[in-house]
Order: sequence, then C-alpha cells, then structure tokens
Amino acid sequence: MALANWIETYIAAKDHNRPHLMAQAFLPDAELQMDVQTGIISFPAQSLGEAAITQVLVRDFGTKYENVYTFCVGERPQAHEANYRCQWLVVMSDKATGEARIGCGEYEWVADAERVGVQRLIIVIKHMEVLPPVLLAPILAWATQLSYPWTHATQIAVHMPNDPAYAAVRRYLLPTA
Repeated sequence: MALANWIETYIAAKDHNRPHLMAQAFLPDAELQMDVQTGIISFPAQSLGEAAITQVLVRDFGTKYENVYTFCVGERPQAHEANYRCQWLVVMSDKATGEARIGCGEYEWVADAERVGVQRLIIVIKHMEVLPPVLLAPILAWATQLSYPWTHATQIAVHMPNDPAYAAVRRYLLPTA
C-alpha cells in the first residue's frame, strides 16, 4: 500500500467509526500532533502510538459526532511520496445537539514505506464553525456533491452554499473567491 491508501483508510476509520481500520494505516509507534487554533473543539496536543491515536480520532470522536465527511483538498499523493501536505475540510453533526459543524485546516502526513504505514500525522485545525441544526441538511447535501475523500478547491467553490455561516471556511479554502 501507499500513503494515499493509508490516508483513505484513516478517513474511512474516522468518518465511519471503524477503529479496527486504524492499524492498517498507522504504525504501532505512530505519533499524532494536534494544533487546535479554535476554542470550538478540543483534542490532546499529542498522542503516541496507534492505540492512543485510535482512541482520540475514532473512538472519542465517534461518541460526539456523526454524519462525518472528511475531505483532503488537492491531488492524491503519488505512489512514491512518503510526505504529503494538504488542506482538509470536514462537515459533521453533533450527536447531542444536532448542530452542524464545518471545519478546515491542514494535514501533514509522514509515512514509513519500509515499515508500511503512517509514522506521523500533524493536524492543524484552523476553523470550526458551529451552526444551527436547521443548516445540517444543506451542509450534508453540499458535502455529498463533492468527490470523496479527495476533492479540489474548484469543486468546493462550485458547490459551497453562499451563506455567511461558511465565510471563515470559504476564506481559508478559497482565498481568491
């Protein structure tokens, strides 16, 4: 497998609450670093080991959120690439409140092809918007129009609702829009 496959496996594990898939993507001694630049959501700054990463990004995350769609914005990494950076977009809903959430940031992936898996993941959360439950249906309708899990800024621009609630995410992902 290549880095693109490991990224897709991670997204499937997180978005569909399938913790058993994480061992297919991350090495046992993998490292997760989180740089959360918003007060809307919180994660530990660092998690060491696939089991700890799975707990944070799948099990704990899955207890709070549903209807999760995570997108990598840009081209899939090439088969030979061991390092990959991209922007990401997530849409989801809060299980307890029904509120819609839309967020974005950056991923930095470092793979170890010899050991066959992701060695380090850095996630930067730039924006996370909490929106009223009434906006969930339009957000999910928009998300299902995008290529998944790899999408392009042009697709986001074409399909993103023109609503002020999306302004920060729009400015970050589409700075020229």
